[in-house]
Amino acid sequence: MSKKQALQAFNQELHISHNQIFTYLNCSLKYMLHYIENRPMERISIALFFGSAIHAAIEMYYRSLKNSGHIEPLKAICDRFQTCLELDLDNTSVPIIYKKDTPDRKAAMEMGNRMLSVFHDAAHTVQSVHEIVDVELPLTATLYTDDGQKTDFKLAGILDLVLRDRNGEILVVDNKTAARPMAQSTADENLQMSAYAYLLAANKYVFPTAPVNCRFDILRKLKTPKLQQVSTTRTAEQRKRFAKIANAILNAISAGIFLPQPSWMCGDCAYSNACKAWYMRSR
Repeated sequence: MSKKQALQAFNQELHISHNQIFTYLNCSLKYMLHYIENRPMERISIALFFGSAIHAAIEMYYRSLKNSGHIEPLKAICDRFQTCLELDLDNTSVPIIYKKDTPDRKAAMEMGNRMLSVFHDAAHTVQSVHEIVDVELPLTATLYTDDGQKTDFKLAGILDLVLRDRNGEILVVDNKTAARPMAQSTADENLQMSAYAYLLAANKYVFPTAPVNCRFDILRKLKTPKLQQVSTTRTAEQRKRFAKIANAILNAISAGIFLPQPSWMCGDCAYSNACKAWYMRSR
C-alpha cells in the first residue's frame, strides 16, 4: 500500500494520528482551524516543504536498499530531494516563510544536498547491523481506554523505518530535520514514538508486554550538517499512558474545547489571521 492509499484508507474511518495529537496539545485552536474547519493555510514555512523533500529522498534510499539491496548514489537521492522541493514550491499559491538557515530557494537546495551527503555517508551501516523490515509502514490500531474498553477510534500512523537487529528485536526509526539538537529527555517523553510503539505492539511486531526500541535520526541544519541519533524505548506502561492521553484529547475535541496557546510556534503558524479574528469574536 502506498502512502497516498494509506492516507485515503485512514480517512475512511474514525481515527486520530500523532500529528493531530501534537497539534491539539500545542494549540487546540489551530487543531480546530485545520482539522475541523479545514481552513486554507494563510502561509506556510519552507521547513514543511524542506522536511517533506528530505523524507522523500531518504525513503527512496531505504526502499531501494530493502527491495534490491541496491545503494542509491548520493546524486540520485539529491535529485529526488530537489525535484520534490521544486514541485512543492512551484505548485503552491500560499506565501512561503523562509528561514534564517534557508533564506531562499537556492539556499534550501544547497542545505538539503549537504544534509543528504551526511546521511548517505552514515546510512550504509544499516545493512551490516539491521535487516530492513519496512519503509514508510502504514499501521492502524484500535484505541482502548486505560481500563481496557474498546473505543470507536483507531490510532493511525506511517512509520518512517522499521528495522530488525541480529537478535530479532524491532527498532523503529523516525527521520527528522532540525537546527537544534534533541535532548535525551525530549526523546524519552516524545509522544510520536509512544504512538509508533503502540501501533507496533498492537500489530504484533513485538510482544504485548515487551519494550519497543526507538531511535530518532536527526539531520541538523548547520553550515556543516550533522547526523544526531538519539535512542529511547517505550514500555507497555508508557504505551498505556499514551492511549490515556489520546483518549483524553478525543474527549476534549468532542466537548468542543479549543483554545489558543501562544508560544514560539506562533511565528510560523499558518492561521495567524484566523487566530486574531477568533480573539476579536471572543470579545
